Amino acid sequence: MIRIIKQVFHSSKFLFGFVVLMSILLLVIIYPFINPGNPLKTVSIGTFAQPGTYVSVYDSVESTTHTLVIEGSAEKRLDAALSMEDRVEMILWFEAMEIDISELDINDTDALLALWKEHYDPAIRPPGMTKAKRNYYARVDASIDGILNTELKYLAREGQEGLESVKEIKGTDYVNLNNVANVVRLPLGTDNFGRDVLKQLVAAIKTSIMIGLIAGSIATFIGLFLGLLAGFLGGIIDDIIMFVTNIFTVIPAFILLILISYSIGQDQRGAKTVAIVIGFTSWIWTARAVRSQVISLRNRDHVNLSKLSGHNLWRIILTDILPYIASYVVMALILQISSAILAEAQLSMLGLGPKTTEVPTLGLMMNWAMLYSAHLSGSWWAYFPVILTIALISFSLNLMNTGLDQVFNPTLRD
Repeated sequence: MIRIIKQVFHSSKFLFGFVVLMSILLLVIIYPFINPGNPLKTVSIGTFAQPGTYVSVYDSVESTTHTLVIEGSAEKRLDAALSMEDRVEMILWFEAMEIDISELDINDTDALLALWKEHYDPAIRPPGMTKAKRNYYARVDASIDGILNTELKYLAREGQEGLESVKEIKGTDYVNLNNVANVVRLPLGTDNFGRDVLKQLVAAIKTSIMIGLIAGSIATFIGLFLGLLAGFLGGIIDDIIMFVTNIFTVIPAFILLILISYSIGQDQRGAKTVAIVIGFTSWIWTARAVRSQVISLRNRDHVNLSKLSGHNLWRIILTDILPYIASYVVMALILQISSAILAEAQLSMLGLGPKTTEVPTLGLMMNWAMLYSAHLSGSWWAYFPVILTIALISFSLNLMNTGLDQVFNPTLRD
């Protein structure tokens, strides 16, 4: 056994796939201790908050400030505040006023602002421009003035005698994050429901791998059991088992999976239920492959010797046949786990996955992102990490299977 394990881990493909899979599992184990709590809990009011670190504005204002002179800070502030939409609208205003902008670069903030401050006048009414558009340009001009006035800002609150100036905020005031009471880090932002995507992703990986293990184990056990019986006994038993197998082969497994999942109903479709359904519809190719392996073994000398010795059926299968196909069964199990994870993702994308009120899965996260048009709004963090995770899990499992095949298949050995 130790020699076999050494051979397996000497396979570079198996080792690489194993390291990738273990890294994902370590994330699943460790991250809940770092960020505990319900992964489906809403943390923001609104949808698709961008990845980053969020600081309480109230707490940052009340924190001790330090005066720092950072080179280029004013330019960065301007670039961040003046959106591309605002820049395009400013260009349109110049064109409406017939101002020469042939040499103006829309990304050159200084040149754009200089030209704007030189020519813009809220009293001017370009022909054909609506009042709403003129008000928009007035708001843009006011925001620009607010950005440029970095010397002093006032934070006011309502007191007994109206608004009272509480604190002066300068453009050079900075706050140390360690001194701010409430800082929230969202490495992958939030989804359409305002939930932490990374926290949800870790929980979804755990659930999807559990589904894969349950479904893969069921499918492998059924396929192994039927394949052993059909291959070893032959005759009428083989004909019956292969007849049933051929029926399931004719009907596409995924279509059957859709019909069964739909008939169960949303309220009864928990993660384990979906896993069991996937397992009971995915055993066909394993049964056929095991049967072929057993047929090549049942007339070997050691098997015939066991028959002559009077050993019963199950002893012969368990001691004389199963050890010879054990490596193949392990490889089949790995592929079944990978297929089950992908099947759950496909079902959930169609709205036939586990019910949404209990636990997230990778497929459900893709379904939510699709339903709320994350791909159209540019909210890549809601779906791309899920796609990457599914690809990494499938890639690692299939790479491990390829490595095992190279170790145990004599025709592939170097």
